[in-house]
Amino acid sequence: MSFKTSNRVMQIKPSATMTVSARAAELLARGHDIISLGVGEPDFDTPDHIRRAAIEAMEAGETRYTPVDGTVRLKNAIIKKLGSENQLEFGPDQVIVSNGAKQSLYNLMVSLLNLGDEVILPAPYWVSYPDMIKLAEGLPVILNATAEANFKITPKQLEASLTDLSRLLILNSPSNPTGKVYTESEYRALAEVLIEHPKVMVACDDIYEHIYWGEAPYRTLLNVCPELSARTIIINGVSKAFAMTGWRIGYAAGPAEVVTAMRKIQMQSTSGASSISQAAAAAALEGSQKCVRQMCAAYQQRYEYLVEALNGIDGVECPGCEGAFYVFPSFRTVIERLPGIRDDVELAAWMLEHAGVAMVPGTAFGAPGHLRLSFATSLENLRTCIGRIEKALSQPA
Repeated sequence: MSFKTSNRVMQIKPSATMTVSARAAELLARGHDIISLGVGEPDFDTPDHIRRAAIEAMEAGETRYTPVDGTVRLKNAIIKKLGSENQLEFGPDQVIVSNGAKQSLYNLMVSLLNLGDEVILPAPYWVSYPDMIKLAEGLPVILNATAEANFKITPKQLEASLTDLSRLLILNSPSNPTGKVYTESEYRALAEVLIEHPKVMVACDDIYEHIYWGEAPYRTLLNVCPELSARTIIINGVSKAFAMTGWRIGYAAGPAEVVTAMRKIQMQSTSGASSISQAAAAAALEGSQKCVRQMCAAYQQRYEYLVEALNGIDGVECPGCEGAFYVFPSFRTVIERLPGIRDDVELAAWMLEHAGVAMVPGTAFGAPGHLRLSFATSLENLRTCIGRIEKALSQPA
């Protein structure tokens, strides 16, 4: 029996990161020695005090439905966090807890976009953005941020992209996949453009906020331009900073009317997030942040090793970055000289087969010629991967 799927489903491509992971798992099952640098997930266990909070919540009977937009405790913890860490003031009606930051983003798009509305999307971009936009019946308008521009869009690019149909701009800093971070002056320059276009909303995806080692204090758009508060939504969560990917807790903070619309969408899809996960997330935000700093220090050490090692490989150019746990080197020269390899997609497959290293092709992020490597793994694994890549590329053609 065959059936016809909806047009919106037909637009969606399988996740490149999940495809790479599935292929790596298949090779592992067949006895191949594979190290995956593909999935963006912390390799640390969730800290003990957070796990204990979940156990205590279960033992206390906190196993029932929660309010759609989150428990009072967790929302208060988010409000306090945004105030103390980001110097941003929000009320309870301006915050919503969801099943991961991804759901927060999706709820936002479904709440804002009508058929044909345009979403300004800087590339390289997180792989899920374009498909979420399409599912919400919007149109992704891709702005290519080049390596020469430090993988960040310019005010001139933004100004040129805006039309009467422009509805939303997505800013992700630190970025997945590049790890680049917008500075205060860069945010200010973009804000000056946005101020002149009052119909355009802004989504600041700050999920990698705490995985940051830049010299200046971390800033989000509203720190630099509070004038945009009536049309800016902050997206964040506990997945990356606290190694809580499987707990599925994200949140959004923004104008009350937007959050109310997002609540309506969530009410008819998933309802509230897990009560137990919310108790754990509240403990994460309320408790000591020492574990976050320790994990960030480990990521920075790995980053410093990996950038230097990749730049030591003939034909590879790896720019530095200030956050997240990815590097995004160019392999264009390698592609040009390898027989039978036409692009980064084929190179990623070749690396998996010949080097036993899983990486994600840059095409999935809107940046052909690059590969994304996650360093959310041990230094030992990273050193082994570099050795394997060097050995594979040194073999005679």
